Formats: sequence, C-alpha cells, structure tokens
Amino acid sequence: MEYVSTRGAAPALDFRGATLAGLASDGGLYLPREWPRFSADEIAAMAGLPYAELAARIMQPFIGDAIAPERLRELTAAAYGRFAHAAVTPLVQLDERQWLLELFHGPTLAFKDVALQFLGLLFEEFLRGVDDHLTIVGATSGDTGSAAIDAVAGRAGIDIFMLHPRGRISDVQRRQMTTVLADNVHNVAIEGSFDDAQAFVKRMFNDPAMAGRFHLSAVNSINWARLMAQVVYYFASALQLGAPSRRVAFSVPTGNFGDVFAGYVAARMGLPVERLFVATNVNDILHRALSSGDYSASTVTPTAAPSMDIQVSSNFERLLFDLGGRNGAALAEQMAGFEATGAMRLTNAQREGAAALFASARADADDMAGAMRWAFEATGQVIDPHTAIGLHAARKAEGLGASVPIVTLATAHPAKFGDAVERATGLRPSLPARVGDLFERAERCSDLPGDYAAVADFVAAHATRQA
Repeated sequence: MEYVSTRGAAPALDFRGATLAGLASDGGLYLPREWPRFSADEIAAMAGLPYAELAARIMQPFIGDAIAPERLRELTAAAYGRFAHAAVTPLVQLDERQWLLELFHGPTLAFKDVALQFLGLLFEEFLRGVDDHLTIVGATSGDTGSAAIDAVAGRAGIDIFMLHPRGRISDVQRRQMTTVLADNVHNVAIEGSFDDAQAFVKRMFNDPAMAGRFHLSAVNSINWARLMAQVVYYFASALQLGAPSRRVAFSVPTGNFGDVFAGYVAARMGLPVERLFVATNVNDILHRALSSGDYSASTVTPTAAPSMDIQVSSNFERLLFDLGGRNGAALAEQMAGFEATGAMRLTNAQREGAAALFASARADADDMAGAMRWAFEATGQVIDPHTAIGLHAARKAEGLGASVPIVTLATAHPAKFGDAVERATGLRPSLPARVGDLFERAERCSDLPGDYAAVADFVAAHATRQA
C-alpha cells in the first residue's frame, strides 16, 4: 500500500514511511492511494472476533508487508490488553434506537487511547534496530496529549513534546499529561488556543531549521496510522448490531474531524454506514461547511467541551481531497487560499459528495446540558459534555429508516469533566480507581508565550538530533 499527500507534491511513501513522517513534506496529509474493500461475506465472517483480532484483520490491508500478519496480531493484543473492559469498546443501549459506543476504557479514559496505544507500539517497532531518534511534536485540545504521552513515556529512541492551550483544558486532562515525569516527556502550555498550538506544530514540520535537524513525527490525527486504528471500532459496533445485513448510523462529537473521518473510511471499505452525523459545539466550522459549504474560521469560544474548541479542522482536508477527485494541485490551491484568508467555499463536487453520507448538527451549552440530563434521568447513564453533544445530534436525527440504529461515540469518561457533569445532573462522577490518585501526583510543565520561535527554540534545546 502506497500513501500519497493530499496536496500532491510530496513523494509517495509506504506505511512505515507515512507513519514515521506524520505530516507530508508539502504540508498535506497522507492517505492510502486506494481504499481497500471488504465484501459483505468478508465482513460477516468478522462477527464475534475478539477486538484485537478484528483490529489486525481491518488494518492489515493498510499495512501491507510493513508488518507480518502474525506480528501485527501480537501488537494489537499488546495494545488492547491494557483496556479495563474485556470488549475494549463496549456498546450500551439507551433506548430502542439509541446506543453509546464507550471508547474511554483505555489508560487515559478517552477515545484517543484506542489509536495511540497501538501507535506507540508501531513507533517502537519501526525504530527497533535502527540508528534513529524520533521527536514527536503534537498539539492537544485535551485528550490526545495524555493518550500519546502514556503510549510513549519511557520508550527508547523517542522524545515527545506536547503543546496545550494554557487554562483551556480540564484539570484532569492537564494532570494526566503533566504528572508523567518520564525523561522523554516534555509538556508545554502556550498562551492561546488549540488552533494556535496546532499551527505551530504544522509550521515546525515545514521549517527546514527544525525538520532538517530532527526526525519529526506526529501523534495528532494528522498521522494516518492513528486514523487507521480508529476505523476498527466502527466495524466492531456495526457487527454487533447486525452488519453487514443491517445498516448503522453514527453520531460523532468532533472538532478536528479525525474521529468521524475514520467512519468515512469504514464506509469506503464496505461497511454499511447509513449516515455519519457530525456533531459540533458552538465552534461550528464543520457544521457550517457541511450545511452551507462555508468553511471559514472565526474566534475560538471556550466551552465545557474543550476538546471540540477548534476552528481549523485538520482532517477535513482529507475528505475534501477524496471528494474532489483526489486532485492534489487543486486542493493545495484551495487550502492555500484558506490559510491566507481563513475562509473558503467548498466546491459543488465536495458538497454533493459530503451530502451523500454526512449530516451535521450544532449544540450550544443548553443543548449539551439537556442531553446529559436526559441520559442520566431516562437511562441512568452518566456521560461527558462531548458525548452529550453527539447524543444531542443523534436524538435530532431525521431521515433514517426505523430499523437503523444510531450509535453515539462516547469519547471520554465523565469524570474528566466533573464540574460540567455535576452542573447538568447533580451527580459528580468519580475517577476510576486506576487513576484515583491523580490529584496527589507532582506536575511538571513549561509555560511558553504563543510564539512559534519560542516553541521551536524549546524543542531544539531539549530534543535529540537525528543521526
């Protein structure tokens, strides 16, 4: 399997190269040259497989001969052996139609663990026996950072630098990063928003002064391997609900578009996905893009769902590329216009292609709180603010057949956002015992201004230069 850049000017890479590179050298994102497809019979044969075995089966076509099948099964068994639930991503029924897919049973209590526990092992696998040192640079709006740090802390040949917007993530999210004191972990709080942090990361990959001295890589969902691992739980949940003979819809709370793009990939692979509902908070650039073709950034509004406080959705570029005939030069021009002005219009082909599978909804603070209350009072389920935004969209869903179940992705444990949950439900959720001492641990973090030069200088001073 070869991987090509959405902007058309970077060289094609194999799976190993794309995984270690993260961002393409032309500023684009890597995608497989073609989508592998499973037949209905092949999908049906996956029913009942343990999650780790299903993961290996789904991911093997993307990996090709970069990892032997038996070794891939060993890696998936190791990655998902750390989850607190035997099903890894269990389904919970809310009513006759609504379901939750619980993605927070990993070590850092968020859906990012599903991909990053595997990605950490991939990095280690690809670096074994090679005279190379990887410098991972990432930005987080809350959950990516802790999941990535947990996945690579203490691993040989890797340093990780994780940027987060100071004061704009929850205390639990921050402490899950800053209390990891491994020598190869560097937490950085910057003045500004997640979009600022993400822009610094992208700029660093295209800065010769940095990319030429360090082997930079990414753990954000700009890294294709991370999205690939997220495709698996769409198959897992759909199979439990009757796929391939039954179609399934998904509602996905999203800011950076990576999680819902994984659902799009699952559909391209042959999974019978009826509809993907893109659920946003008031930072609604994706809702505006999908409903009216207006992809224009505005000021980020802080909310009680901080992982979605994003106005530049990196992975949306992958969808625009695929729907626009995979014309890298045309997309590069389109994205250059957006990066220069902060605004662009989707083409007719992009809008029509998206409308065939996607719908969108926007939730404000009252909508979010109302969904949390409904889940608690009607079903006994306590959910976090991000999941509530997805559930709000799912309960508003229209145009689906009565037999189509709707699965809302429950992306984080409610205890990560205890204040917001308590305000909505009157109940303060407790942290699981395995992280119960989180607020007693020492923290370590560096504060930097919202300035690219300051961030680049910090990374250069603490990273290991490539051989």
